[in-house]
Amino acid sequence: MSSHLNWMIIRNNNAFLVKKRNIKKPFSKEPNNVTNLNAFRYNGLIHKKAIGVVENPDRKGFSVVYKKAKATNKPAKNLIRRPFKAGARRSLHKVKRLIRANNYRTDLAKASLRRASAILRSQRKIKAKKPAAAAAKVD
Repeated sequence: MSSHLNWMIIRNNNAFLVKKRNIKKPFSKEPNNVTNLNAFRYNGLIHKKAIGVVENPDRKGFSVVYKKAKATNKPAKNLIRRPFKAGARRSLHKVKRLIRANNYRTDLAKASLRRASAILRSQRKIKAKKPAAAAAKVD
């Protein structure tokens, strides 16, 4: 089926929708949705090519998960998981190059970079703050 027909079917009712009061546009929890918005453009279920950014299980770096367009009907071979652990700048540059050089959903490049940098930011260690009283005594 076409992605447009699939979208018309699952647009208002599916297991991944998160509907809340006073929110006009519902959120979505499906895999390969980089913004978690329920929109045709970001949906990871209906497109032959979809990209997602997830945290690595060991909490070091992130992985880019994308679909093979040719393996649409073979779920076991459909997803490719590519881990990035080289450090923030290098990893983000590699993700950008992966998307742009292969012309793989270039419309999702900025959103996937934002997701990847948010994951890396969440993995940083929190620096201990000095107590305010100790800092005042030094002066």
